[in-house]
Amino acid sequence: MNNNSFLFSAKGIYIAAFLSLNTIIYAQKTADISTISEKTLSSILEKNRTYSTQGKVADYIPELGKMDARAVAFSVVEKNGRVLNVGDVHKKFTMQSISKIIALMIAVNEKGEANVFDKMGYFGTDKPFNHFSNLETTGKPLNPMINAGAILTTSLISGEGEKPFLKILEMVRYITKDQTIDYSKSVYESEKSTGHRNRGMFYLMKNNGLISGNEDQLDNYFKQCSIELTAEDLAKIGYFFANACVRFDGDAKYKNEEVAKLVESQMLIAGMYEFSGEYARTVGLPSKSGVGGGITVSVPGRMGIGVFSPALDQHGNSSAGYHMILDLVKQYGLSLF
Repeated sequence: MNNNSFLFSAKGIYIAAFLSLNTIIYAQKTADISTISEKTLSSILEKNRTYSTQGKVADYIPELGKMDARAVAFSVVEKNGRVLNVGDVHKKFTMQSISKIIALMIAVNEKGEANVFDKMGYFGTDKPFNHFSNLETTGKPLNPMINAGAILTTSLISGEGEKPFLKILEMVRYITKDQTIDYSKSVYESEKSTGHRNRGMFYLMKNNGLISGNEDQLDNYFKQCSIELTAEDLAKIGYFFANACVRFDGDAKYKNEEVAKLVESQMLIAGMYEFSGEYARTVGLPSKSGVGGGITVSVPGRMGIGVFSPALDQHGNSSAGYHMILDLVKQYGLSLF
């Protein structure tokens, strides 16, 4: 063996040992998560309830402005599938941007990662979720988590008419194991009637040759954002991606470690809009928020977290939700870093 080969081999062994050690350390650091209880969650919820009075319910979509700003819910799904719920856990709200991670999974499963990301970037952003970003320069969305990228992602899902939306809806029903989940017709109509900015993005991408269909594709995006669920459902979605696309009850029909890693990586770098960088520093977990007040969180290989509180901070993220997640992460050492 020559010197170069020896060095490469030694480097490979070192890296493998380093990664294995990190995995062991992370497992040890989070070994006490089995002690999480509804009492724990309730204590964290009550401590942070006041943040719901400091944010503002999204009203640029008129129907969303009708949400009760005081509602707060907190859910966890553990590795064994055990569900813990506290607060307004039966309160339903719309997914909004959280639906983007489901659409991304479906598009990649159908078209392949290379074909999807040939049309958009993997980049993070310092711009709000509804910013046009570089559509007028490079012609491509920065990532699939901002509105432009998500509209494009949904348009890539195969099927005519509302078939792409129905695939997203069925996937949400599958992951949550709840066939009663549906979308809010009133929120959909409200989004459609006020969604001129999204319509502008749609036509810019159509002009750039990224989209070839008609506004049915944009309607599918409005519908997916209008899917209604609970904080428990978000915890189950977080669990799904945290565990290689295996459902909370162990159903491995869609098991795919690479797709899960892709979705989680996008959640980590862009899932909290322009706050994603700071969020990665403080929370350090793949998460996706929606202006409906929900946040889904994946603790890789371990559990899912779902929170709901419709009062949003200046970035469009749930204010009380963020602080509840932060306290849980600090208390149990859940950050990846």
